[in-house]
Amino acid sequence: MATINDNYLKLPGSYLFAEIGRRVAAYKEAHPQADIIRLGIGDVTQPLPPACIEAMHKAVDELAKAETFRGYGPEQGYSFLTEAILKNNYEPYGLHFGTDEIFVSDGSKSDCGNIQEIFGLTDKVAITDPVYPVYLDTNVMAGRTGELQEDGHFEGVTYLPCTAENNFAPELPQEHVDMIYLCCPNNPTGTTLSHAELKKWVDYAKKEDAVILFDAAYAAYITEDDVPRTIYEIEGATEVAIEFRSFSKTAGFTGTRCGYTIIPKGVTGKAADGSRVDFNRLWNRRHTTKFNGTAYIVQRGAAAIYTEEGKAQVKETIAYYMENARLIREGLKAAGIEAYGGINAPYIWLKTPNNMPSWDFFDKLLTEVNIVGTPGAGFGPCGEGYFRLTAFGGRENTLRAVERIKKMKI
Repeated sequence: MATINDNYLKLPGSYLFAEIGRRVAAYKEAHPQADIIRLGIGDVTQPLPPACIEAMHKAVDELAKAETFRGYGPEQGYSFLTEAILKNNYEPYGLHFGTDEIFVSDGSKSDCGNIQEIFGLTDKVAITDPVYPVYLDTNVMAGRTGELQEDGHFEGVTYLPCTAENNFAPELPQEHVDMIYLCCPNNPTGTTLSHAELKKWVDYAKKEDAVILFDAAYAAYITEDDVPRTIYEIEGATEVAIEFRSFSKTAGFTGTRCGYTIIPKGVTGKAADGSRVDFNRLWNRRHTTKFNGTAYIVQRGAAAIYTEEGKAQVKETIAYYMENARLIREGLKAAGIEAYGGINAPYIWLKTPNNMPSWDFFDKLLTEVNIVGTPGAGFGPCGEGYFRLTAFGGRENTLRAVERIKKMKI
């Protein structure tokens, strides 16, 4: 008889955003005339940069001719893309990686979820709370945690609370951990860690022989000088950190799918025989075994954002979303709602009025003003009493949503 992976049964009934989709669909079915504005899931609304479109069209034409046709590509990514990434995103900070230390994929969500496969099942995991659900859920699926407790925490996981009381900056663990998930700029809170704060984590990882799994998917949105654009700006990080990046929110590739992971060869773990093994070697084995590579057409499109035209177009799109963030943040303030984020990230993290439970506030927004957001409780117990709105909507809908919230009875 076939058996199941019982670890999946530890998880709540559905993925957070699937539950949101279910609730919205049910409301829409009951109220077909409702004019719903969606500021929940962090999906983009603006089209791909023209430079990317042009590059992808050219790539399609190449595939139409036998002399320029391409079949299987390198699983780690074509050199024209990996070299452009390293030249533009790392070398300006004096950072030099080999092209065999970068792995192109179909997005950072996949990499953030799959990276845990190359770590031992007894490794202790630390995550911020609230947290992007993929980090926690994939470790639960792998069997690296115990059962879900009544307080919303899983046994065997070290939670790092991030609330207004500590300025959303997690404290170092009091005990030893092996895998540390950090996201900066943060999803869902939209807040950041300074150079000094991030250095504490690098120093801790070196002291404890731990690895930081650093999600930098929103690095392109950083505006303040004291916020690192990459964890490798911190001395020693190339020995203890793996970094994930994405083109999804940077250049609108949420549907096109492209991202990458940097794994310096200096980041190592201990094998059963006591020897040190670099995680780069393990990820390369996993990547080439389980992944066929990102499509050539998509990689040509991604590489185009590093042209002069592409950089200007991406900058314009990011500015568009960050203006939405400003409008939302200031609109919430005018409505008497306390809000955070929206300065270095396209997310606004608000305190629910009158300590209202976050799912209740979700229902209130949906039913009273037909706006969809994301309940903070869906990101972890410390997210209770908070709520996330995204700046990825269109300008008109963003303005309309702000006006609706201002008129809502708090």
